[in-house]
Amino acid sequence: MTAGTLTINWLPVGLLAGAAVGLVATLAMDLPMNRLPEGPTAPRVAAGTLSDASLESAPDGVATAAHYGAGVGTGVLFLAAVSAARWLLDGTALAVVAAAAALGVLMNWFFSFVVVPTYGRVPDDRVGRVRRDWALSAAAYLVVASALVAGGFATL
Repeated sequence: MTAGTLTINWLPVGLLAGAAVGLVATLAMDLPMNRLPEGPTAPRVAAGTLSDASLESAPDGVATAAHYGAGVGTGVLFLAAVSAARWLLDGTALAVVAAAAALGVLMNWFFSFVVVPTYGRVPDDRVGRVRRDWALSAAAYLVVASALVAGGFATL
């Protein structure tokens, strides 16, 4: 594989590397998420959506699986976006910034305007705080993912 090109040979390595980036970024995301007042609410919203349960009774295992599953999957998506952006934009730094910005918008839009309204059980007075704490947690995820991916491409 030549750096800067996308080939089918990249796929298995890219999937594994993206999953690893996603797992590490999710673990790092947990640090601020668990310190923010509404940070731990996001995985419970996902669990409640998947299990049709209230925030208080959303299964912990489903919340954990949704959180880490989404984090790992997002790592794969992020690495693919950076790879595509590198191909289009000539330069790793610009590609990482562009992919992180695009994914940040997508992550926040999806959670705030699809998941939370679909769930519909977050009290109105908490929705803004939940969205804010999710945005901060997602930003932490993207900072770590960006550093990992930029570092990885720098070694190619």
